[in-house]
Amino acid sequence: MRRRLSCVLVLAVGAAVGAFAGDAARTPILPPELPWHGRSEALVLSPADRWATPTERSGLTRTPRYDETIAWLRTLEAAKPSQLRLASLGKSPEGRDLWMVIASKEGAFTPDALRATGKPTVFAQAGIHAGEIDGKDAGMMLLRDMTVRGTRADLLAGANFLFVPIYNVDGHERFSDHTRINQRGPIEAGWRTTSQSVNLNRDYAKLDAAESRAMVQALEAWRPDLYLDIHVTDGADYQYDITFGWNQKYALSPAIASWLDGVLQPAAARDLEAMGHIPGPLVQLVDDHDPSKGIIDWTSGPRYSNGYGDARHLPTILVENHSLKPFRQRVLGTYVLLDSVLRTVARDAAGLRRAIAADRAARPGQIPLEWKPATSPSAWLDFKGVAWRSTPSPISGGPRVEWLGRPETVRLPRQGMKVTQTASRPSAWWIPPAWPGVIDRLVLQGIQLERLTAPRDVEVEMYRVESPRVESDPYDRLISVMGTFVVEKRRERFPVGSVRISADQPLAALAALLLEPASPDSFFSWGFFPECLQATEGVEGYVMEPMAERMLAESPALKAEFEKALATDAAFAEDPQARLEWFYRRTPFHDDRLRLYPIAREP
Repeated sequence: MRRRLSCVLVLAVGAAVGAFAGDAARTPILPPELPWHGRSEALVLSPADRWATPTERSGLTRTPRYDETIAWLRTLEAAKPSQLRLASLGKSPEGRDLWMVIASKEGAFTPDALRATGKPTVFAQAGIHAGEIDGKDAGMMLLRDMTVRGTRADLLAGANFLFVPIYNVDGHERFSDHTRINQRGPIEAGWRTTSQSVNLNRDYAKLDAAESRAMVQALEAWRPDLYLDIHVTDGADYQYDITFGWNQKYALSPAIASWLDGVLQPAAARDLEAMGHIPGPLVQLVDDHDPSKGIIDWTSGPRYSNGYGDARHLPTILVENHSLKPFRQRVLGTYVLLDSVLRTVARDAAGLRRAIAADRAARPGQIPLEWKPATSPSAWLDFKGVAWRSTPSPISGGPRVEWLGRPETVRLPRQGMKVTQTASRPSAWWIPPAWPGVIDRLVLQGIQLERLTAPRDVEVEMYRVESPRVESDPYDRLISVMGTFVVEKRRERFPVGSVRISADQPLAALAALLLEPASPDSFFSWGFFPECLQATEGVEGYVMEPMAERMLAESPALKAEFEKALATDAAFAEDPQARLEWFYRRTPFHDDRLRLYPIAREP
């Protein structure tokens, strides 16, 4: 009965929303649009041209549906089969193929063949959030110009190109003209999350979704030299129409960050500006209600694409087009950026590969696990912003920020981030075979491991979880778990099927982020080990009371410790069960593995 009542209530609420959803509720009121014209507009084909994309046929106002997108790419492939091939990376929960386009001048359509060309490979994906779909339409235009039209044929002479037009294929088909309330076009688009309500750009570490597993396996198999993840941002208004960035040098791939800062960023900025666009850094305000406090140089963990690439030592660019700019302008800016990245990677493939090799070979003694904003600015930025004002809001009761549509450049602090959690590099991590879901995910990630074929006794360090805290609400389908961790030295027997993950490997940083419980993106933090927090045996008073009396009589030190606990902890003193548990934990009958994190470290 309760289940049926819930459904009725949901239907009633839905009906009520529909009844009051007049024009005011259907029409977002966006800040004034900044006028724009750029040289990149010459890239657009006439709607009547044979090779116009579906978006160009609409005058760059619409994006095609999944079937129309793949049909157009199939036509392109058929026209240039020596250079283009569509490959399925896997299927979504609703049964759609996750397509990748392989573009190669030599017709190298396998990972080995692509590597044998000797040329660098750029991998770009669009639609990880399917309402943010600019990259799909820009990539289709570029593929066309690289192949059948030949106006960008030189790009394939210098680099190979892998392109996923729609990553979140099921979310893409949740197609509507009411998707992103803060975005100027296209007229209709898809939804942020998958058919299972997974946010794929929170899933690179935990690999909860079939789509994420397919993507990570593709990255491992094809091993690109550079990875782009194309989004459309939200939040503040500013002049930049395309922003992009990566984890900085204080994160996990400092040599790669230096190459991106010193080689790619200035080249991309120059090329975008030459075509009439306004490139800028990723914009995350320190305070959404007071832009004058500046922006944060965000360092992400491995749940996000750019943090994941940083942990893999895979150069990864997070692209955030500005949602308040028209769809046309955003698509063309993305085209120019992709063009520029391919040229830059081809021009300095040797420098990029040296940076990748340096980071993959590094074995720092301490591995960063978490970053938080620094307390003082690391630099100052002449920020190309838009005038704003803040007034009290009668709607929210808080401050209301209004963007006034007037460009202005202001000097803003740029705040870096600092490492707040680290783990020392062990010789290895050990996982018992009782946790196959964790082991399987490590295999999918490409992390090297050794499986035991005979039991082994090992001197290890293990973490005891103190003060565990379990979130009350799910985040991206899972329940987050936190705590503090105390190291214990133990001798453990690992049975057949246990795995040893050496820390002397290129993906050791990724392994640490997944296996060290203090990491916000560890399997522990994502709630993969709730069992270790659960007491499976207890104590009864009729047994523990007389035992406790004998224990106190036998040990003056124990008696002093107990009396101190009573005197200093009022809640403990007033809780009879807690007092019995206190004694129970000091007997060999207590569960020695309660709150013991089951993944061990070999020093």
